[in-house]
Amino acid sequence: MRPTAVDFPSGADHLMGLDFPTHNAEVEQVWQAYRRGQPTRTPVIVGTNTRYFMFNHQANPQGISFRQYSEDPAVMFEMQLRFQRWLRFNVLQDAALGLPPRWSIGVDFQNYYEAAWFGCPIQYFDGQVPDTQPEFADCPERILAEGLPDPFGGVMARAWRYYEYFRQRAAHETFLDRPIDVAMTGLGTDGVMTVACNLFGADFVCTAMVEEPERLHRLFEFITQATIARIQAFRQRLGLPMKPPDFGFADDSIALISTPMYRQHVLPHHRRLCQELAGPGPRAIHLCGDATRHFVTIRDALNVQTFDTGFPVDFSALRRQLGPAVRILGGPHIELLRTSTPQQVRQEVRRIMHSGVRQGGMFVLREGNNLAPHTPLENIDALYRAGREFGTGS
Repeated sequence: MRPTAVDFPSGADHLMGLDFPTHNAEVEQVWQAYRRGQPTRTPVIVGTNTRYFMFNHQANPQGISFRQYSEDPAVMFEMQLRFQRWLRFNVLQDAALGLPPRWSIGVDFQNYYEAAWFGCPIQYFDGQVPDTQPEFADCPERILAEGLPDPFGGVMARAWRYYEYFRQRAAHETFLDRPIDVAMTGLGTDGVMTVACNLFGADFVCTAMVEEPERLHRLFEFITQATIARIQAFRQRLGLPMKPPDFGFADDSIALISTPMYRQHVLPHHRRLCQELAGPGPRAIHLCGDATRHFVTIRDALNVQTFDTGFPVDFSALRRQLGPAVRILGGPHIELLRTSTPQQVRQEVRRIMHSGVRQGGMFVLREGNNLAPHTPLENIDALYRAGREFGTGS
């Protein structure tokens, strides 16, 4: 197989002095213990996506834009390989670092793909990730009249073209003498309420919950049905299990509503999503913002046992409410990591780790949530080292 032609940024890697084999062996032991429910210390991870790399000159010295990245499969393919290489030699965390046995990349249409699939036009903004505008705000029922979208149509047709392009290149190329694995997008969901806010606007969704609940239910039902159909169709085409034991989803917009409103208007659709797409569980959910008031309901109604949090989060109260066995992920505010000193990062990690969230050991320290562009690598180092320092013992 021929190698890919990907240029690297000049300059030394941040982790060039790290003993990668020793680090990776320790990380494997840390995660094995955590998965057994007998953690030896708190794992520390760093959540990043293309946004962090795209606006980082060291990782993207050519200044490739999101439009170029999103609309050219060759650019996306090669940039993902570059980013993976940069990540593994510069960002310190409890993950395998250094050159991997195999690279893993995938089609990346960010968080806009669901709204775009339903018909919202994609927009590009300077210095920002791509997004969509509520296409159906003027008349939400217009989406019902158009019928369920084709699982393989619209932006998803483009996603499949990209996926096949990636696969064809991966079958004939290597990167730094390593083979390349390829993943598809569209197998998850940002959640029925979040998608509805993207399609109709948050003002309409929240107002209709109070004034026109039956109308909103019909729209939520349409989104849920379409989402289930798409994921099932993708799983079938990819030869994946139709009801895998592990299942996770998100719905950040539920941070806008009270728990009684969540139970009445959103939970039935979350329950149907889980029933149609997953085994009995346990399950996982990602929720940015302060949605912690819903966590007990979500745990009990949906058998969610892993909560990936955003900010602000009261870790002490959250652990008391959920008990020691539930897995909680979270950590310092991303703006603190971006703007503070390493010493301030250490102090915040110490506060979180001493909050009681580590009771039972089922806590993973991470940025809260998704690393902001221009976050200094020294602050990521401080997050990791403080996590190790304060992540052992009771």
